Amino acid sequence: MVRLYSTLGLVFGLVLFSQASANQRPVKLAILDFGSTSFGKLTAQKLRDRFHSAAGIQLADTDLSSAAAHGVGYTGSLNMSTTEARDLGDAMDSEFYIIGDAQTLRRSSSTTPVYYESYCSIFLISSRSGRLVSWQRLNAEASEGDTAENSLIKVVSDQLVDELVSSLKKAEVDERNERAVPSSAAPLIEEAPEDDKSADAQGLRLPRPYRRLRPAYPESAARAEAEAIVDVLVDVSADGEVDQVQIARWAGFGLDETTLATVRQLHFFPALRNGSPIPMRVLLRYNFRKPTQ
Repeated sequence: MVRLYSTLGLVFGLVLFSQASANQRPVKLAILDFGSTSFGKLTAQKLRDRFHSAAGIQLADTDLSSAAAHGVGYTGSLNMSTTEARDLGDAMDSEFYIIGDAQTLRRSSSTTPVYYESYCSIFLISSRSGRLVSWQRLNAEASEGDTAENSLIKVVSDQLVDELVSSLKKAEVDERNERAVPSSAAPLIEEAPEDDKSADAQGLRLPRPYRRLRPAYPESAARAEAEAIVDVLVDVSADGEVDQVQIARWAGFGLDETTLATVRQLHFFPALRNGSPIPMRVLLRYNFRKPTQ
């Protein structure tokens, strides 16, 4: 019996050691260039240099990642569906990846006739889920373009990398916990047909909101002059209330958050099948454009 306990203890210890080793395995991260300009490439490279010393991170080969992204048709968009984002991550064989845009623009204002703004938008994405994990927009202004660029490069610091690593690790844990939850035996909610004509052919009436609400265009998006599409999958219950919501196409710059907040305020006339209310999943699309001055 003592031998049995010893054997079981050894096996249990090996299992714990194996799990600990798995948890300590570095996370593979790809970083694509931030656009085709020399400043965009330099900014991305500075970020890679900072990540080289980050604990628990294994950087993917830059040339291989770029070739893989080009192979699946990625052209630098910061507004992707979760499916497109998963496909891009799979192509680069990375668990997470960073995309972005960095430019220097000549500007003017009522107080400053001519100045330069260098900016960098940084998006961290999970390859497994296709979700936008976090976004940041950095900027610097100066009377000369080179000065603005040098100031911005200094902001690509160890602190920024620490914040990105923290977001990455949290997303990794959250997604692992989601996968650990047993799937429900309840049937999946029915997805809405693409249009009313298809719905009519199936004896369905699609959910309709009591009133349509338009998400606010946030200041964070205005500063970035962002124009994008946000898609949201909404589970509408048989009594017309919003149940689950999830982003199906993200845009960053605060647009996803303002969209989710608006959708959660909606109330619907429920979907009907042959006159009886049923739950249904619908896709809501919101187009954001810069407000006219």
